[in-house]
Amino acid sequence: MYGNEQRSHLISLTAAFVALIAVGGWVSLPIPPVPVTLQTFFVLLAAVVMGRSAVLPVSVYLLLGTLNMPVFHNGLAGIGVLLGPTGGYLIGFIPAVLVAGLAYEQDNRIIKAGGIVAATLTIYLFGIAWMSYSTGMALAQAVVLGLVPFIVGDLLKGIAAFMIGERI
Repeated sequence: MYGNEQRSHLISLTAAFVALIAVGGWVSLPIPPVPVTLQTFFVLLAAVVMGRSAVLPVSVYLLLGTLNMPVFHNGLAGIGVLLGPTGGYLIGFIPAVLVAGLAYEQDNRIIKAGGIVAATLTIYLFGIAWMSYSTGMALAQAVVLGLVPFIVGDLLKGIAAFMIGERI
């Protein structure tokens, strides 16, 4: 009589995290060229809750934004956002959530914490590389603009995601 409960659960979590990541984009501190948002927190939290399946909500989120749904930071949308200086950070969400998700499928707390750190570094790697390439700025300047101002905030987001994961 019932449908597939695992699939229903996966669809529900996917929808919830797509919405949370999109809402996280509206909570923004406009620091040029990359605003500080809560998107990365919800990406990490999706990995904590869903494991490797968290690739689904992140991919759907990026697809919706690419299809001109205003889900990116501050309601932006379109392929132009992905091709702009912040696009690398957004694309980096996919491998980052996979890294953290795989780590969260393990029982070891150190691996889980390492997964969150590795995911954050993955986002930085994609973001900084793309910012440098798309704007023509030197890599060192891209690091100063695209990493340094975000270290403390991303550290707090990572700690929060880890602590929530411990409670779930």
